[in-house]
Amino acid sequence: MSIDHTPMKQDIQTLDDIKVLVDQFYTTIRKDTLLGPIFKERIQNNWAIHLEKMYSFWQTILLDEHSYFGSPFPPHINLPIDAQHFGQWLNLFEATVDCLYIGQKAEEAKWRAQKMAQMFQFKLEYLQANPNKKPLI
Repeated sequence: MSIDHTPMKQDIQTLDDIKVLVDQFYTTIRKDTLLGPIFKERIQNNWAIHLEKMYSFWQTILLDEHSYFGSPFPPHINLPIDAQHFGQWLNLFEATVDCLYIGQKAEEAKWRAQKMAQMFQFKLEYLQANPNKKPLI
């Protein structure tokens, strides 16, 4: 009989947990054939800046430690993305959360990602259907 020494998954509790999640997620994104090229073109060699922004964003949302100040939607306005891209982004995010964590905050992270993807997609569809309207920020 062998003993499993794999540590039990825990919930997202700290900024370090968020950094692990964000780093793993964007490692996966960069390798993805659908999303990787879009991120590569937009972010180029500025991954450190992007990751720091994502740490702050998720820290603010999940840990209620307000370190993110900004509007997450505007950088996405001119990206060549649609429902397929949002679906893939969400699948990869949820798979990353499930691989690393379990618990209330992990579920909240997935729920918030779902809502954010829906909102961004709706806003982009609105802008495409109404090109003379100012972007809703």
